[in-house]
Amino acid sequence: MTMAPRERHPRAWVFVGGAALTATAGFVNTLLLLSAAHVPVSHMSGAVTTFGIEIMQGGQGHLVVVVSVILGFVLGAIASGVIIGNQRLRPGRHYGVALIIEGIAFAVAGWGWNTLAMAAFGCGLQNGMASSYLGLVIRTTHVTGIVTDIGVMIGNGLRTRQIQWWKLILLACLLVGFVLGGVMAVLCHRHWGQDALYVVAAGVTAAGLWYFAYWHRRRTDSPAK
Repeated sequence: MTMAPRERHPRAWVFVGGAALTATAGFVNTLLLLSAAHVPVSHMSGAVTTFGIEIMQGGQGHLVVVVSVILGFVLGAIASGVIIGNQRLRPGRHYGVALIIEGIAFAVAGWGWNTLAMAAFGCGLQNGMASSYLGLVIRTTHVTGIVTDIGVMIGNGLRTRQIQWWKLILLACLLVGFVLGGVMAVLCHRHWGQDALYVVAAGVTAAGLWYFAYWHRRRTDSPAK
């Protein structure tokens, strides 16, 4: 296979940041499946499927939980649209603010107030932060699209003998991040149970504060035009 031409070089921070975000989602989703054992919070396929089942089976108590998860995810995505304002991944947008709010949502979930809904809110907010980078669709809270794109890229490469390797490597990093996040969740759950949400909440909040401070300093230090 030969490398297909590309318009621009991908940034290294996209690989690291993307993997960290998918690890966060994998951690939260796995932890709550182990703790709450209701529905996944990082993606909506399972929640919507469960919603249909509960309607037909008349499980009103569980139905309320499922609806709260779906609404939480949607509200998180709405909040992301309001804060970020654009789905293209670009430095300088209000990602720091979004990450801080996401961390607070996970902390509230760890505290036990509407745990599943608040965790879904945080995941929805994260998933809406960026969806397009140099023509590649990026989602960081579920892996269906990632696995699909990996398969399609390999298939296209076998057919045309051209492949953009950086895209394939980025998708692989996202997939590995999600898996590693789940593994860490299992290990942390053994020691702290649901309280392990505080770990990821602290990490996400710290990342948001760093990003906010970094870009604030860059704007301050840049010469006035």
